[in-house]
Amino acid sequence: MTLNDDSFTDWKNREEIAESMIPMIGKLHRERDVTVLLHSRSLVNKSVVSILKTHRFARQIAGEELSVTETLPYLEALTSLDLGPSQIDLGILAESHRADDRALSVRDFTAEAVAGATGANKIDRREPRDVVLYGFGRIGRLVARLLIEKSGSGNGLRLRAIVVRGGGEQDLVKRASLLRRDSVHGQFQGTITVDETNNKIIANGNEITVIYADDPSEVDYTAYGIDNAILIDNTGKWRDRQGLSKHLRPGVDKVVLTAPGKGDVPNIVHGVNHDTVKPDERILSCASCTTNAIVPPLKAMADEYGVLRGHVETVHSFTNDQNLLDNYHKADRRGRSAPLNMVITETGAASAVAKALPDLDAPITGSSIRVPVPDVSIAILSLRLGRETDREEVLEYLRGVSLTSPLRRQIDFTTAPDAVSMDFIGSRHASIIDAGATKVDGDNAILYLWYDNEFGYSCQVVRVVQHVSGVEYPTYPATSA
Repeated sequence: MTLNDDSFTDWKNREEIAESMIPMIGKLHRERDVTVLLHSRSLVNKSVVSILKTHRFARQIAGEELSVTETLPYLEALTSLDLGPSQIDLGILAESHRADDRALSVRDFTAEAVAGATGANKIDRREPRDVVLYGFGRIGRLVARLLIEKSGSGNGLRLRAIVVRGGGEQDLVKRASLLRRDSVHGQFQGTITVDETNNKIIANGNEITVIYADDPSEVDYTAYGIDNAILIDNTGKWRDRQGLSKHLRPGVDKVVLTAPGKGDVPNIVHGVNHDTVKPDERILSCASCTTNAIVPPLKAMADEYGVLRGHVETVHSFTNDQNLLDNYHKADRRGRSAPLNMVITETGAASAVAKALPDLDAPITGSSIRVPVPDVSIAILSLRLGRETDREEVLEYLRGVSLTSPLRRQIDFTTAPDAVSMDFIGSRHASIIDAGATKVDGDNAILYLWYDNEFGYSCQVVRVVQHVSGVEYPTYPATSA
């Protein structure tokens, strides 16, 4: 047999194993509300090839490929346990077992590692929590996709309604079409039908009522059977507490803004300060995409090295706020054609750091350049550290943060030597550290942070909503803070 035959046989064997994993992953998700992860990447509803690629990707960040032959026994062990709602990371499970010197079997080690989610320790499955989207633009539609994707177990968050201004003839059909097809993010994964008689979009069995209103004061959500809902404002029209309070109508309990909040509105970056949200807080912000991209790695660097000062320069994809062709705009420069120019503009991300990291006693400045790409941006974070270090130490530290720290859902890591912006479309992390571009000289460090300013940010928004709604389930094995 030739080497090529050996490689092909190995591939077919791994395909067969991955195929056998799919029903186990699906059953755990549907019946027990368990989400199976691999290094923070969900394996729920993934194809055979997607599962294999996710395992292979581990080689980039962990140094060696993680094979399905290694993870299958842990998955099989999970199916035999009395599990409650949780997220379980097979990558961390396998890595922790390798590092353990007690010679425990896979079954025994798995049972011990996820003991907090089994038997008398397991938490109750949450009742579905209603969610309303106010606005249905770029972020609104991506958040809708994520909410629909995560509704498979029938618990957790449930998208009940979308509020928009009336758009005239065929409005419902056109909005459904925009949800179904996206020029940047591709096809919706599932089926979408339109019920014009009842003003509903039905996506993967989720009945979503489309409510037409010009102002929040026009809507009584209880009239649509909606109660105790979390409303996500994607319009950015209101940024302060007074304006956002307009959404606290009958049927709505909390309001989450997908833009930086003003005044005393808390700006929340999941993974960094989401645990500071008070239970009785009814209005909060998810800050900006750039704030979400820079704050987690900034916190990681501050925790390990200390940060004396910093500057962030964002090279940002253009947005709907800019003009396609030169035309009037109230802001300087943004009236010039977005697809044809690099446009210098301001960013509030640096000033927002103080809200998310109040203990960071370091001045952070920032500026931004909009460039002619439709999605994915890069933040160049230049830091003066509290102590000297070198590039190898910083990269090894950040690699570990991306794998096993509490920030592993926010920070990703790539060593790909030829990575470009398009490669990060669809990333679910707040930012991705480009190892090849990282520069360290004594107490100066420059980090290059890719981020999908649409999808990655939308994932952060959903995480915040899950947290404040009480449906964010714990992750096992637990990692140290």
